[in-house]
Amino acid sequence: MRSGSLPKPPSHHDLDPGASGARYQVVVHVDAAVLADPEQPGQSALEEGSHFSAEKSRRIACEASRVIMKHDSDGRVVEVGARTRTIPPALRRALQHRDRGCRFPGCGSRFTQGHHIQHWANGGPTTLSNLASLCRRHHRFVHEEGFQIERRADGELQFRDRNGWVIPEAPQLPDVPADADGTLRAQNAVAGVPLHAHTLTPNWDGTRLNVGYAIDVMHPRAIGY
Repeated sequence: MRSGSLPKPPSHHDLDPGASGARYQVVVHVDAAVLADPEQPGQSALEEGSHFSAEKSRRIACEASRVIMKHDSDGRVVEVGARTRTIPPALRRALQHRDRGCRFPGCGSRFTQGHHIQHWANGGPTTLSNLASLCRRHHRFVHEEGFQIERRADGELQFRDRNGWVIPEAPQLPDVPADADGTLRAQNAVAGVPLHAHTLTPNWDGTRLNVGYAIDVMHPRAIGY
């Protein structure tokens, strides 16, 4: 190769695309005992061998393709089951229709993952009553950050933080009028709040803040203390 020349990069035609259904996958190998109880010794690793935490495996296993492989005492594969979805497509659609987004209080994101309230590895059924929609962030909260979710006797979900305190439901957002801009301008006009191009322009001249004076103005009873 002559000085200054660069090798021609491979085109996408030179790359092996693999099978169409297997191009974009994250493959995790995890022992059944570890999936049922993250405290148990065993394997939880990516396909190339990198360590993968047991709780991450449980989170991914909530809604993924599952292949059950049996090994003998020497680690050789003796049986491979058919690949199945932990949440079938029809049930996934019903879940999305029911929850309409992430169920974590105050979230509501429409980009969700299915979560088994009682994990299927612990005997939890893959039924609508045992599933909840969570966004990726809050799904991680439940599996890896110590947050808890349970379905109460009345069918409603209850969330607890890592300290065990109940997270209250966020209040419903108020309805936004069709002419929200006009409504807000009218409310400001009644309240005597002028809005123009310089409304938010700061009038601070750079003088250093006098903390004592500010406290005296805001809290007259603080004078002399």
